[in-house]
Amino acid sequence: MTGITALDELLRSMQPELLNGEMVFCTVAGQMADYVGLEPVAMIREREGLTLLVSKAQAEQQGWPVESCFRQISLSVHSSLEAVGLTAAVASCLAQRGISANIIAAYYHDHIFVPAHQAGQALAALQALSSER
Repeated sequence: MTGITALDELLRSMQPELLNGEMVFCTVAGQMADYVGLEPVAMIREREGLTLLVSKAQAEQQGWPVESCFRQISLSVHSSLEAVGLTAAVASCLAQRGISANIIAAYYHDHIFVPAHQAGQALAALQALSSER
């Protein structure tokens, strides 16, 4: 199944959905295999170490420091990984409102992690962006 590449269609069809629960980004030592059992939302290897995106509850259970909490907004539209401009449009929309956007593109959908205390604002902004199209 091929994802959508046309920016206007992506924005019009994105249907942002705010998921339940708070998420945190943690940096940990070791290998990816050491943490697969936690079923992190994302794992990214960087030169400085391994970053995991896990629930706040999981991080606290592991005794990892929690610096900032985020909520996940998933865009329901099946965006192509080759689409141009979706990430920029979403980030710009949120930046205009002073909301940081940590965006992860997966095969089918894009996922935006916003500060937990601004999640409602972020969702409303993305819904407005979509309805403007």
